[in-house]
Parts: sequence; structure tokens; C-alpha cells
Amino acid sequence: MPEDFIPELTLTPNLQTPVAELLTTAPAAPSPVVVPKDAQGGLDESMLSEAEKQAVAEFAARIDLTDTNVILQYGAAAQKNVADFSEQTLANVRTKDLGEVGQALSGLVTQLQSLEQPEKKGVFGFFQKKKNDLAAMKAAYAKTETNVDKITEILEQHQIALMKDVAMLDQMYDLNLKYYKELTMYILAGKRRMSEMRTGPLEQLRQKAAATGTQEDAQAYNDLATLLNRFEKKLHDLELTRMVSIQMGPQTRLLQNNDALMIEKIQSSLVNTIPLWKGQMVLALGLEHSRQATAAQSAVTDMTNELLRKNAEVLKMGTVEAARESERSVVDIETLKQTNQSLIETLDEVMKIQTEGAQKRREAEVELGRIEGELKQKLLELRN
Repeated sequence: MPEDFIPELTLTPNLQTPVAELLTTAPAAPSPVVVPKDAQGGLDESMLSEAEKQAVAEFAARIDLTDTNVILQYGAAAQKNVADFSEQTLANVRTKDLGEVGQALSGLVTQLQSLEQPEKKGVFGFFQKKKNDLAAMKAAYAKTETNVDKITEILEQHQIALMKDVAMLDQMYDLNLKYYKELTMYILAGKRRMSEMRTGPLEQLRQKAAATGTQEDAQAYNDLATLLNRFEKKLHDLELTRMVSIQMGPQTRLLQNNDALMIEKIQSSLVNTIPLWKGQMVLALGLEHSRQATAAQSAVTDMTNELLRKNAEVLKMGTVEAARESERSVVDIETLKQTNQSLIETLDEVMKIQTEGAQKRREAEVELGRIEGELKQKLLELRN
């Protein structure tokens, strides 16, 4: 709202335009917090600019306090605007469930902590897994990342809604300043006009009634005094409404500040917490890749060492056997001794067999001679 803005005062207010129609969706520049000059003091025209003072004086001259309708509708539009403004602010608070934002942020923290596993030592305990299997780790991170992306989308939607609310609250704050200034000018114009009526026409009627003593003059004085009293009460009501408007200023700023703080919290989560977590996730996966590569290299090294040890043992055994074989004679002495003994035993056996054979032959010759003699004897006997 421009600083030189002067509200339009009227004696025939339009009570049909709701506050919501005065709010636009276009973002507005934040308005500074305006502290009313009479927040701790009285209400007078010193708080008005020269142009506003002139507008108050011109409007006061047009106020007809002898018209009951003027008194009834005086400042009614400004009062209604403040009432509608309060209702609109209350509706904004009712329809805004910042608890959903809190739940989304809590859900984000829960998801980011779901992979946390305490570790007795090491820098990256946050990423220690119950299982060191890379596939299981990737699956766990993928599931968490999906949930984090869903929460991020919810937070972004809340952030857009809150930014719109902040812009709307700026406009509502400006409207409240307008209503506050309108009420101030209505009250000052009314007081000016009422003071003029009390010192002018009312005093004249009092003097006339006192001078004439007639019922008509006394009734005329009483009627005007009653109207002025009613108008004075009307001004008092406007002052109460104006106080409500004064309070709505900081209240609107408090609501706006709450929205701004929540926007900052969401923004911090979107641009800091989540990217950092994803960076740590990439780091953890890289570390797991390195760990597995190191483990594979270690296994290869262990296998190489084992093969070298086995090869060395085989080489040792082969070399010793070869050396041992190379130092052996063509025929072992034990073998020669055994074969020599066998040869001697063979010769002895042969000699024994030969001796026995010779003896048996001699005995056979003797037996053959005897048999031959018997045969000849028998033949001789047959011839006789």
C-alpha cells in the first residue's frame, strides 16, 4: 500500500465486497511492520498527514448527525472489513495444517536414519549394514531413496503453498493497514463533527429550551443530545474495532513468520540434508565396492601364496628325490648280496640234485643188471 494512500470515507458504505476478493494471487513485496502512533497514547489528528487532515475536515462537514441512518451506518464498512479480515485470517490458520509438514520432516529423518547401524569403530558407522552383501545394500538404499523422493515431493508442495501464504499475508497486512487508517479517519472525523455539534447546535438548542421553556424546544434538545450520545457510542465501537485492527498487524506478521520459518526448514532439508545424505550413500556404495575389490585382491594374494608354498614343497620333494636317485648305484649292494646268495644256493641245489641224480643212475644201472640177469635166466629156463 503506497504511503500517500488516503482512504475514501463515505456515509453510504458498501457492505457486499468480501475481503477474500481484495486478495490477489500475485506475490507482494513484504510490508514493514507499522506500529500505530497511538499504541500507547491518545487518538488525535497529529498522527495524520496534511492531506489526511484535510480529507477528515471535509468529510466531517458532510456528517449529518440528525440523520439516524447516518449514525447507524457510520464506519460500518470499515468495521465489517476488519471483522471479515479477522475471519479470513482465522480461516487461513484453520486450513493450514503445519502438522503435515512436521510429519513429513519427521518421516524424512526416520528414512535417513533407517540405514543407521551402530559400529564399534570406524568413521562410516552410519552406513554399516547388518549384511555386507552389496546387492542387499543397494536394495536397502533404493527403497529408502524411493521413500525420500516421495517425502521430497510432499515437502516441495508444502513449500509452494507456504510461499503463496506468505505473499497473501503480506497483502492481508496491507489491507489491515488500510482498514486501520480508515477507522482512524472515521473516528477523528466523527469526533470533530460531534464536538462541533455539541458546541454549536446542541448548545443553541439547550439555551433556546431554557429560554422558552416550551416542550417542543426541550424535546428538540433532548432528541439531538440522544443522537449525539448514540453517535458517541458508535465512535466507541469504532475505537474498539480499531484496536482489533491494531492487534491484527503483529498477529499477521507472527503467522507469516511461522510460515517463513517452515519454508526455511523445508528449503534446508531439500538443498542440504537430502543431497548430503545421497552423497554419503554414494560414498558408502563406493566404499563397499572398494571393500569387495580389496577382499578379492586379498583372496587372490592368499591363493598365490598358497600355490607358491605348494609349488616350493613339490619342488623340494622332487629335487631331493632326484638328488637321491642320482647318487644311487646302478645296482644296489643289497641286491648283489641277495642275488649272490641266491646264486650260491642255486648252485648248491644244482650240485645236490646232480649228486643225487648220479647216485640214482648208479642204482638204476645195478637194478637194470639184476633185471637183465633175471630175464636171461628166465629165457634159459624156457628153452630147456
